[in-house]
Amino acid sequence: MSRDLRLTDTSYVVLGLVEVCQPATPYDLKQFAKVSVFNFWSVPHTQVYSECARLAEAGLLDEEREEGGRRRRVYRLTEDGKSELAEWRREPPGGVFELRDPGLLKLFFGADPKQIAQTQLETHQRRLKEYEELHRAGAGQMTDGMRLSLESGMGHEREFVRFWREVLGNP
Repeated sequence: MSRDLRLTDTSYVVLGLVEVCQPATPYDLKQFAKVSVFNFWSVPHTQVYSECARLAEAGLLDEEREEGGRRRRVYRLTEDGKSELAEWRREPPGGVFELRDPGLLKLFFGADPKQIAQTQLETHQRRLKEYEELHRAGAGQMTDGMRLSLESGMGHEREFVRFWREVLGNP
């Protein structure tokens, strides 16, 4: 791997997705990410495609082109990619938890709490239900890390449901 290559959080998202799904096309990665990592880490869909190509060029992914049809690109981790991902996992996480909730932003800047609360409550109830269904459906197929991440998301959603219910109940 070229040491000039700067790996980003998106790079590690893509490397991790390839590890779980390989062999995989960027479309496969995007589909799996929708029901997994995109629930707590957003990456523009187009960036999945461009990051795969960038990581392949750097030698972290092996790329094969289908011979016929749509000539899709299929990716696998190289040994360098496996090493880079393993090294990243060993490093302690940096940064701070980032909460980005449009309802809280509007609430902070003076929107009517009751108007926001009903929509936010419904949104978070729906998301919690989705997480609970994923948890039930994937119980025996998830790694411990996947299950724990999903359970963390469920906990956050339960707290949002509690909070927005309280906002609705306040005079």
